[in-house]
Amino acid sequence: EVQIAESGGGLVQAGGSLRLSCVASGFTVDDDTIGWFRQAPGKEREGVSCLSRRDDSAYYADSVKGRFFISSDNAKKKVYLQMNNLKPEDTAIYYCAASPWKTLVPDTYNVWSQGTQVTVQS
Repeated sequence: EVQIAESGGGLVQAGGSLRLSCVASGFTVDDDTIGWFRQAPGKEREGVSCLSRRDDSAYYADSVKGRFFISSDNAKKKVYLQMNNLKPEDTAIYYCAASPWKTLVPDTYNVWSQGTQVTVQS
């Protein structure tokens, strides 16, 4: 059974940086991809970035390209989301999740973390 948890949220000024960490265990072949998602108040959950453990390919939402970077440790049990040049519109609860597919569509993910708050002040 896959277990997944994230950490690293917090409060930061606009233009600042944060790094989120996602720790996962119990992976099977059906849990190839780790994705990062976020949900702001009153908005739908949106995909931010994902990383395939099989081929190390990464995908990013247009809104974060060039600012956010996803990576993993050598054992591929930790996945990081480095968030640079943060903007107030990045404020949301951030989640990591596991999926068999390389996609940013939330419905394709079947294991979710509890979420961590990221707040960016202007």
